[in-house]
Amino acid sequence: MQDYTFDEFEEILDKGYQVYFTYLDNRYLVFKTTENCYTKKLIYQGSKNPPAKLAMITKKYLSEIYNFMEEIEYKYET
Repeated sequence: MQDYTFDEFEEILDKGYQVYFTYLDNRYLVFKTTENCYTKKLIYQGSKNPPAKLAMITKKYLSEIYNFMEEIEYKYET
């Protein structure tokens, strides 16, 4: 898999892509809502510690977890 930088990742979100990723054994969907604001939706809960099912997150939070994301998939909805 090609290594993406966070800037490339953010650019893909800016273009309207939805991104699926695994983080701490949980599967999420993230998409851009507004400037510096993203929506993170829980798709699959793999851990015993229940995370929020839907959360608004900032660019800063997204950049902090970016290096720990696994199995990143991009999907474009028209």
